[in-house]
Amino acid sequence: MTDKPLHSRTRAVHHGIRRSQYGEMAEALFMTQGFSYDSAEQAEARFIKTGPDEFIYARYGNPTSRMFEDRIANLEGAEDAFATASGMAAVNGALMSFAKPGDHIVSAKALFGSCLYVLDVLARFGVEVTYVDGTDLDQWRAAIRPDTKAIFFESVSNPTLEIVDIAGVSELAHAVGALVVVDNVFATPVFSRAIEQGADVVVYSATKHIDGSGRCLGGLICGTRQFVREVAEPYLKHTGGAISPFNAWMMLNGIATMDLRVRAQTQTALEFAAALQGDGLKVIYPGLESHPQHDLALRQMGAGGTMVAVDTGSKDAAFAAMNRMNIFQISNNLGDAKSIVTHPATTTHQRLAPEVQLGLGITPGLLRLSIGLEDAGDLIADFRQSLA
Repeated sequence: MTDKPLHSRTRAVHHGIRRSQYGEMAEALFMTQGFSYDSAEQAEARFIKTGPDEFIYARYGNPTSRMFEDRIANLEGAEDAFATASGMAAVNGALMSFAKPGDHIVSAKALFGSCLYVLDVLARFGVEVTYVDGTDLDQWRAAIRPDTKAIFFESVSNPTLEIVDIAGVSELAHAVGALVVVDNVFATPVFSRAIEQGADVVVYSATKHIDGSGRCLGGLICGTRQFVREVAEPYLKHTGGAISPFNAWMMLNGIATMDLRVRAQTQTALEFAAALQGDGLKVIYPGLESHPQHDLALRQMGAGGTMVAVDTGSKDAAFAAMNRMNIFQISNNLGDAKSIVTHPATTTHQRLAPEVQLGLGITPGLLRLSIGLEDAGDLIADFRQSLA
C-alpha cells in the first residue's frame, strides 16, 4: 500500500488481504474442506512443502484463515500466527506441541480454570509444573531452574486482574533459555506489546475482544515463524485444532472495529470502576491508582483494559445483585459488545477447592465484570440499583 509505516488501526482493516480474480472488497470466505491440483506432480510437491499461498486441506490451512493469521501477527508484532478452533485450543497447542516427559514448566498460579486443567494434563504426562505468585519476581527467580523448559502466565490474571511483569519474567526465563508463553486475552491485541517486552509466544482467545460480539469461537498462537510453523502447526493440524474458515472470516470482520471498540470499552470501564470505588465498594481495576500494580499496568499496556472485578461481600449478595441487573447479562464470556457479569467461584473457577479459590483472591462475593459498549452512566446506575 505504502512504504510509510501505518497505524495499527489502518493495518487492522487492510493488512494481509488476499483477493480472488473477482477483486472483491470484503475478505473472501473460502468455505471448502480441500483444494484441487493441476497435476499429480503438483499434489506430490504440495505435500512435501506448501508455499505461502498454497493449500491442501482446511485442517492444514485456508486462504481466509491465513488472512486472519497474517493480520493478527502484524498487529502483534509477531513473525507468524496460527489460528485455532478456540482459545483453549491455542493454549493447549502452544504448550502440548513442545512439552515432553521430564520437562520443567513454571507457571503463575492465578489462571483461568481450563488453563490449569491443561497444566494438570501435562503433569499427568510427566511434565513437572511449579506454580508461583505471578506478581512476585522473587518467586519466579527461585522457581526457574537451569533445566526449565518454559514459563506460562496470564499477563492480566483471570478474574482477579493481577498484572505479571512480562519484561521482568522474560529476562529471568531467557537467562536459562526457557520459552515464555503468555496468555494475553485481558490485555487484548489493542494494548499488547508482549512480544516487544520479551514474550516468545502469545496466545489469545479470539472469541473475546477480537470477535467482540459473542458470535463464534477462535484462538491464536503468535510467535516466531519457526515456532508457529515447525512446532505448533504440526501438532495442531494433526490433532484437529485448526479454526473453521467461517469463524476466521467472522474474526476478520471483528478486527476491523476492534481498536475502536476496545478503547471505548476501556474508557467506560475506568469511569465505571471509579464511580463504584467512590461508593465505597471494593473494586479491582488496573486503571485505578488504588490497584497495587497500577504503574506496571500503565507501563505494560498503557491502559486498564475492559475488565473490572467487584467484591460484594458474600455469595448471597453477589447472586442477589446479579439477579437484579437489567443491562449486565449473566454469562461466562467476556470482551463482548454487551456488558457481562460472571461469578467466578461458581462458574469459571468452580472446579478449584474453596481454599485454593481464596488463595487466588477469588472470594465468594467476587464478581467479574466485562464492560461493553453501553453508556457508562447506564451501567453505573444498573450496578448501583442491583445492590439496593
